[in-house]
Amino acid sequence: MIRIAGLSVSYGAVRALRDVSFEVPTGQITAVIGSNGAGKTTLLRTISGLVHPVAGSIDFDGTELVGMHTEDIARQGIGHVPEGRGVIEEFTVLENLRLGALHGRGKLAAGLETQFELFPALAARRKQAAGTLSGGERQMLAMARALIGEPSVLLLDEPSLGLAPLVTRDVMMTIDKLCAERGLTVVLVEQNAMSALQVADRAVVLHVGDVAADDRAEIVRADENLRQYYLGVTT
Repeated sequence: MIRIAGLSVSYGAVRALRDVSFEVPTGQITAVIGSNGAGKTTLLRTISGLVHPVAGSIDFDGTELVGMHTEDIARQGIGHVPEGRGVIEEFTVLENLRLGALHGRGKLAAGLETQFELFPALAARRKQAAGTLSGGERQMLAMARALIGEPSVLLLDEPSLGLAPLVTRDVMMTIDKLCAERGLTVVLVEQNAMSALQVADRAVVLHVGDVAADDRAEIVRADENLRQYYLGVTT
């Protein structure tokens, strides 16, 4: 479980997160949703050590993550798929996966076999440059590169960004499968709130750096006030 308490992050005079507190249950999908500028990406970058908070704590199964180096956080079992896929376009699919395994906790050969089973399209394109893949395939590669290190927690930042609706559905189904079949804990940041809420167990709504709601996903999905004022969704 990840326990976030009193987390505040500033960029100069701008406070991106204000006293954010919530828990991420083990083996579940927690969606973090909200409008642009709500602090969603900053939250993930702070968990993975890319951004340093001015206050607060992030406890991961009894280990304090605040103050740790990014590489050490990865070794704790936390994988991060950043917004925009984060693959190296000049590298082949196989080279990208080998890079992801550098700080992993498993063996490369077994990890490759597992990822190619999970993402068959990547197996067929293992020698192909990542820059020649479709948007959906790049997202699969970004996820596989994070998963090959055998993390217990996966931080996903806008996995549906720029994808067609059918591809978005496939990505969300894969995330749901990873959680259900492998016990993976997922923190899913999404602009597409309703897609995220369809697969999430819990939902945290951020609004200009504050927590506007923290509840079961089905409760947030059914709340008309949250849908209208914080998520920009109407029936």
